[in-house]
Amino acid sequence: MTYQEELTKAMTWLGEKSDTIFVGQSVVYPGNAMFKTLLGVPLEKRLELPVAEEMQMGLSIGMALTGKTVISIYPRFDFLLLAVNQLVNHLDKLEEFTHGQYHAKVIIRVGIGSKNPMYPGVQHCGDYTEVFSKMLKNVSVLKIDTPHSAWVFYYVAYRNPGNYLLIEDMNLYGMEQ
Repeated sequence: MTYQEELTKAMTWLGEKSDTIFVGQSVVYPGNAMFKTLLGVPLEKRLELPVAEEMQMGLSIGMALTGKTVISIYPRFDFLLLAVNQLVNHLDKLEEFTHGQYHAKVIIRVGIGSKNPMYPGVQHCGDYTEVFSKMLKNVSVLKIDTPHSAWVFYYVAYRNPGNYLLIEDMNLYGMEQ
């Protein structure tokens, strides 16, 4: 299976879970490559948001505190930078500053923009995996670098406790296993 097919399989599987909701840009309406991977997710489980990255992360944390597993989708890593306050100062430290009384389940899905077939510019293809791995102490950071790892990492993120930042390389979309 291709990288994109494995991501689609993982999103469809997550969409079948009673506690999941998908939030972000291009989750209901097409606009980026990630949209096609959500076609197996029921529309009533998708919440389209405006481009307001920090608000999206705050909303994701709030929804997760109500018992939802939130798949928060950021099509480009460069724009996740705008949500770093909520991610680093709130989600990453939530259990610590609430003394373990509150738990959230947020799976952050972010893409490293593709440089092919054309270069999209410097603000669309940054890879900040190493920096986020160093900043986040309680959010697991996993880079999906093969088609097979796409399914496995989303399975792990859903089944295991804690919050996850799953990084997809858009250059791999369409590549065979």
